[in-house]
Amino acid sequence: MQTIGIVGLGMMGRPMAERLHRAGYPLIVQDARQTLAQAFAATHAGAVAAGSFEDFDACEVVITMLPDSDAVDAVVIGSEGQPGLVATMKTGALLIDMGSSQPVRTRALARTIEAAGKRFIDAPVSGGVKRAIDGTLAIMIGGDVDLFDAQRTLFGHLGTTIIHVGPAGAGHAMKALNNYVSAAGLVAAAEALHAGRRFGLDPDLMTDVFNSSTGRNNTTENKIKPFMLSGRFDSGFSAALMAKDLGTAVSLGDWVGTPMGLGNKVLTMWQAASDALGPGADHTEMYRWLAPERDPRRS
Repeated sequence: MQTIGIVGLGMMGRPMAERLHRAGYPLIVQDARQTLAQAFAATHAGAVAAGSFEDFDACEVVITMLPDSDAVDAVVIGSEGQPGLVATMKTGALLIDMGSSQPVRTRALARTIEAAGKRFIDAPVSGGVKRAIDGTLAIMIGGDVDLFDAQRTLFGHLGTTIIHVGPAGAGHAMKALNNYVSAAGLVAAAEALHAGRRFGLDPDLMTDVFNSSTGRNNTTENKIKPFMLSGRFDSGFSAALMAKDLGTAVSLGDWVGTPMGLGNKVLTMWQAASDALGPGADHTEMYRWLAPERDPRRS
């Protein structure tokens, strides 16, 4: 069984690593917070915490689960004169970027990796922490279809909807555009709930109606009751990351000559909410931020 390297053991990376460990893959793990990698290795027999990028030279596949292209480039290409993974992975090894990177930069990264004799796939995920734990993520694959086919078993331990969407960068483009649609749907649902509540409608009942009518979307089905109306606001995906992904989607629209009028408005709202709510605020807190009691137009 191929040895898998994993860089990034955050809220999504750790449960994904746990699923691969349970599937029997030998793992080499690393995180910017070294204690996380050491704790994972200590509690998962056979897993090894990498001391440096050189430790990944035993891996046939290395997965990065990092927040953005800056972090990926620093790890893969290197920074401040320090070589990255591309210099230490063995010839023919495959790097899979499963985070949320910028599609245009992903294409450039793919060329750099391939020029060094390694291989590349982008495979961002959607579904949140719960589906990472359950192994039911949606995975959007960009890159050579034969490389994708060779890793179907690996992806099958992490997700249930696994779709090859195009060449390198296409996965990240699809992820950003998906999150744009999701973010716009959440704002629409939250605004409708607040308006309905002010009119005298029960938000819980409204949600049931949405879910049996044409207003149904991911927010109405999976977020309103468990995370928003409950006041928990702990879905595991931050408002800052949503704003970042929206910025990627809007930039992509500009880059391909398709400016997004609604996208720019939604992005402005999410950036303002993220700034007001503070670092680490869950994206479902947009519901609280949009409450008419604290009109965001006064901020």
